[in-house]
Amino acid sequence: MTELPVAAVDRIIRRSGGQRVSESAAKELAEVLEEYALDIAKEATSLAEHAGRKTVRDTDVRLALRRKE
Repeated sequence: MTELPVAAVDRIIRRSGGQRVSESAAKELAEVLEEYALDIAKEATSLAEHAGRKTVRDTDVRLALRRKE
């Protein structure tokens, strides 16, 4: 079960050109996005801890994204 709202994911798919979106497609994308976001967040948290900080900064998130590419 995902914490991302299915309606928000539905809107994302529609903005990309989808005219109709099944609920199962929106749920599946929500799960994939959440898994990806958790992976990036874990890496960003690790970077902040390595720098001796408790606060995750935007730069940590950007670096985590670059490392995952």
